[in-house]
Amino acid sequence: MSSIPSGEDSTKKIYHSIGEVADMFDVNKSLIRFWEKEFTIIKPKKNRKGNRLFTVKDIENFKIIFHLVKERGYTLQGAKKKLRENKDDTIKNVELVNQLKDIRAQLVAIREVL
Repeated sequence: MSSIPSGEDSTKKIYHSIGEVADMFDVNKSLIRFWEKEFTIIKPKKNRKGNRLFTVKDIENFKIIFHLVKERGYTLQGAKKKLRENKDDTIKNVELVNQLKDIRAQLVAIREVL
């Protein structure tokens, strides 16, 4: 199973293409388009050609959706309800999970050095 991308490398650019976002989450572009239609918090800009340009905020929202649907096993309706009713706590939980994953990665790296 994929994990939520962490680190700052995904947030240096102002806009990301749909392919870049799909690669960040290791999912198909079609899932990104589907979630965009299903979740109103995803609002990419579109250029003159109609290509989607996702902002850092969109990517943060994808992280939340990814966490709820792919890692916690929520249905789409359940994830929508959770975001409507308790978005702030959900964001805090996602941030905590990311911090714990980073700490774990650091500990694994230390163990390998020893």
